[in-house]
Amino acid sequence: MTTTSRKRPASRQEALRDSLPLTADLLKRRQACDIPAGYIDDYLALDWLEWMGGTLRLTTTGQNICRNVVASHRR
Repeated sequence: MTTTSRKRPASRQEALRDSLPLTADLLKRRQACDIPAGYIDDYLALDWLEWMGGTLRLTTTGQNICRNVVASHRR
């Protein structure tokens, strides 16, 4: 009998955190339409994104979280 280790599904906030670098890249390339459905509203609610002059951008909090995610994936 083999045992497979299953990773516990990530919480919504963990999923959002892990996707934040991709989201930042999509925003930089002006492709916000490719951000998964519901993510923008959640990022806004978490104060990781904000509207500025009709454009979405990372908040300071969002920038810090994005840097931490990228750094943790490099380890």
